Amino acid sequence: MKIFFDTNVLIGAFTTRGLSADLFRLVVTEHELLTGEVNLTEFRRVLRERFKVPPAKIALVEDQLRAHTIVARPAAPSDVPLRDPEDAWVLASAVAGGAELLVTGDKDLLSVVERAPLPIVDPRCCWDRLRRTR
Repeated sequence: MKIFFDTNVLIGAFTTRGLSADLFRLVVTEHELLTGEVNLTEFRRVLRERFKVPPAKIALVEDQLRAHTIVARPAAPSDVPLRDPEDAWVLASAVAGGAELLVTGDKDLLSVVERAPLPIVDPRCCWDRLRRTR
């Protein structure tokens, strides 16, 4: 399954032990991980500004992520109405990458599941869904 991780899930996977880290390992080993250039830009900024991660370590983590599918910035954002315009780029990236599932903790993205062109779930729902299909 092609699974697109939003920035907040990636941040959780690399900065904490817990569900996001476990989910990251599961997806990397048994599925196809996708994320977008728009997510990597935010990922670098958050690690640098909020977590004070040194640039060399950010580069190492980004190299790890680039071993997986990175979706180029789409030509246009998604037309699904979202409160945060940046979320429209995330949704468009997931669609452009052919993702079968978008995993996010972002409440705005989770609020549009009925109108979205692909399933959007939080990390717990993704974990439960993937564990059921094993």
